[in-house]
Amino acid sequence: MKNIFKYTLIGSMVALSACQDDYLEQAVDQRTQLNTVEKVSELLVTAYPQADYATFTEAMSDLAEDKGINSVVTEDVNRDPYFFRDVESKAQGSADNYWNASYAAIAAANHALETIANAPNPNDYSAQKGEALVARAYAHFMLVTLYSKVYDPATAASDPGIPYVTAPEKVVLGKYERKTVAYVYEQIEKDLTEGLPLIVNTAYRVPKYHFNTAAAHAFATRFYLFKQDYQKVVEHANQVFPGGNIGDNLRPWVNVYSNLTANEGLAIYTQATENANLLLVETPSNWARNNARYRYGLSTNLVNQLFRQPNVTGDTWVYPLYTQGADNWLILKFREHFVRTDLNATTGVPYTIFPLFTAEEVLFNRAEANLFLGNVEATRADLNLYASTRIADYNRSTHNISNAKLANYYGTGSNVRLGMLYTILDFKAAEFVQQGMRWFDILRHRIPVTHYTIDRQPFQLSPEDPRRLLQLPQEVTLAGVERNPR
Repeated sequence: MKNIFKYTLIGSMVALSACQDDYLEQAVDQRTQLNTVEKVSELLVTAYPQADYATFTEAMSDLAEDKGINSVVTEDVNRDPYFFRDVESKAQGSADNYWNASYAAIAAANHALETIANAPNPNDYSAQKGEALVARAYAHFMLVTLYSKVYDPATAASDPGIPYVTAPEKVVLGKYERKTVAYVYEQIEKDLTEGLPLIVNTAYRVPKYHFNTAAAHAFATRFYLFKQDYQKVVEHANQVFPGGNIGDNLRPWVNVYSNLTANEGLAIYTQATENANLLLVETPSNWARNNARYRYGLSTNLVNQLFRQPNVTGDTWVYPLYTQGADNWLILKFREHFVRTDLNATTGVPYTIFPLFTAEEVLFNRAEANLFLGNVEATRADLNLYASTRIADYNRSTHNISNAKLANYYGTGSNVRLGMLYTILDFKAAEFVQQGMRWFDILRHRIPVTHYTIDRQPFQLSPEDPRRLLQLPQEVTLAGVERNPR
């Protein structure tokens, strides 16, 4: 059995047995009177969390290993998550930073919605209202996913959620309730379903940096996958691109990406002109600078498992591999954009552009939803489609993911659906490596994680371990919010 990751499945699984364009926009001064559509649109630039989650979610996942002292960078935002410890820092890449940035984004959305509601001509702001509602839903979804228990229909009505904030703060120390995961999901769905039909792509100067209609439908596929409403996942996935045509919009790794120079590869991955990118955010972050050089990250061992050993198709992926010193591996995805404090300064702030939603995620979400709906052949078709864009000299008959290949590779016997699920998770692990996405599958499918030190001391995170829930910042207690148990 040559599977990339040997899963211990719990919960839902058991049932299956050039130059980078800079689109950083200037936010409106909050002291400015919001009395025009243009000013509200400018405010909504800040309605997206200006923080990265990849730094801590990648380190917590099973796509990170201790590479030892040869790695150049050891920081608490990378080290503590690897050992499943709460990070005390509020620096870039920390969980506290992401929490605060998410509620700052929510505050911007609420400020915009209040302005629209009080405007003499609210219908003129319809597109802005749609963006604000979906952006508010997204930020809350990310918070409840990272800081609360994963959605479970049996327990969501009692599991503590996160505060769902729907009005601008008017006092210094307001009081908030966590309520329940079920309540938060209800509010997310309400905002999403109300806001999505109002979105107008032509309202944006650069649509890929806003919740355009494709990105909103992509968000819906992720939300409903977590909510286990699989039919809605498929419905929204088929609305991302005209005619449900996801395949023509996947990244062309075989024909384009694999033939680029290093500089060209770095320039293209997060471009707004890339069809696969549905929503981008540019945020202060050291990730582009450090992700390969962090001590706890993508190791040679993981590179071999992900990219050098044949996968279930019988072949390997075409991704070019690069190093920044011994054992410091990366796929060319991120390039730093350094903003100087002024024209003559040598100091400034590093920025990284992150794809928040992509065509690849939509394809995988549709494939998994169809699997749980019993549409095995639809799942197989999507996985074969994906493989055709990642394998050089792809041959449909040779590389087809057959039932026999699933049984031999994963040892799942006649349980085709289980083998398909393993395939989805393995394909996603390779596709989204160094993007922090693997953690969400670990949460959703209750996959245990074991990390080892360089001298093989184990640190385990079981499906029931309370540390799977990120800790809320200490100061939330001032607002009457209870922190997660430890």
